[in-house]
Amino acid sequence: MPEDLLTADRRPLAAVLAANLVSISGNCLTYMAVPWFVLQSTGSAAKVGVVAFCTLLPVVLAALVGGPVIDRIGRRRVSVASDLACGVAVAAIPLLKFAGILQFWMLCALMASTGLFRSPGETARGVLLPTLAERAGTPLTRAAGLYDGAARCAALTGSALGGVLIAVLGAEYVLLADAATFAVSAPLFAYGVRGLPEAQAQRRIEPTSLRAYRRELAEGHRFVAATPLLLSVCLITLVTRGLDQGWSAVLLPVHARAELGGSVDLGLLNAAFGICALTGALVYGAVGCRFRRWPVFTVAFLVVGLPRFVVAACTDTFMPLAVTMAIEGLACGVLNPVMALVTYETVPEELRSRVLSATTASVQLVTPLGGLATGILVDSVGLPVALLTVGGAYLLATLCPVIFPVWRQLDATGRAANIGSK
Repeated sequence: MPEDLLTADRRPLAAVLAANLVSISGNCLTYMAVPWFVLQSTGSAAKVGVVAFCTLLPVVLAALVGGPVIDRIGRRRVSVASDLACGVAVAAIPLLKFAGILQFWMLCALMASTGLFRSPGETARGVLLPTLAERAGTPLTRAAGLYDGAARCAALTGSALGGVLIAVLGAEYVLLADAATFAVSAPLFAYGVRGLPEAQAQRRIEPTSLRAYRRELAEGHRFVAATPLLLSVCLITLVTRGLDQGWSAVLLPVHARAELGGSVDLGLLNAAFGICALTGALVYGAVGCRFRRWPVFTVAFLVVGLPRFVVAACTDTFMPLAVTMAIEGLACGVLNPVMALVTYETVPEELRSRVLSATTASVQLVTPLGGLATGILVDSVGLPVALLTVGGAYLLATLCPVIFPVWRQLDATGRAANIGSK
């Protein structure tokens, strides 16, 4: 038996996957419960978009400046503090509601707090994946599939439970359940990576100063700008994240409430997507290294885009949309592992926190506007026209890997990684 398999330690990887699963499950509960809560309270799609904007704008701001902070404070501390702060903010929403003093601006402020603290925690966990995979003796392709699979499983669990719990208990109690998930994920992650050098604060010869901080921050953004494939991934994700936010935060909840069976159907649709996305991520993690990345990514990206918008615009029944979202989920499960592999294979370990913060910020720049603009669009032109408009924009984005030659480098990074692992 090879020596590296004898000394492999899979516990840190398993603990981080579990912590991520619990944390993201809670996030999914929140992102279902809050739009439903706003729709029930106000009936306004535009206000749903405002809350989505307030949630996601701080994500961008935190990612823009957070990379050097993560390195200096330590990935373990940042992740734990992130989960605890998010738990407190989420729990405050129903508690203020029960006290009869919750105002709309308070809801926006509390959701902004969750966005501010969520991004550094997710980045801190994500940058550890190559180290954890090496420690576990697991190929990075498989580890990336497992990591994305855990996120997909969390989305599935949160979506399946969320729709039912909202209908049975009400949105307020679902938010309390979300707060409890953060109280579980924080100590789980802290336990899993204890003693791991890469999870601790980086020791630096240069003392902390504003000049040093600006220089470290700029390093991450310069690296992204100087790497054409990584920059292309960021730009295309920037556009599609904004469109996806319009779908998940506004279009799908409004469609489920107006045309389908309410929150239960919303939960089932998200669950169908999540099950198939989980399946796609796990299958790609198991066999993805056998296939060229560019054709797989390009086909999957085309499948993920336009169909759900057209089906939702043209039908008011559950099953056609459920089948469409299931097929799209299979394709979507492939995309994140491929993009993660590009990042891990391209970025040196000492720059990962800064580069991943820069990429997170860049891909989220439009996301806060996605829900806000879509909510206004629905109130202005109606749901069917809004669905077709956003779907058409998504189609244009998914054609980019077909049109622009830089995307062919997906195969080049895969070959380089395979050579390096021999």
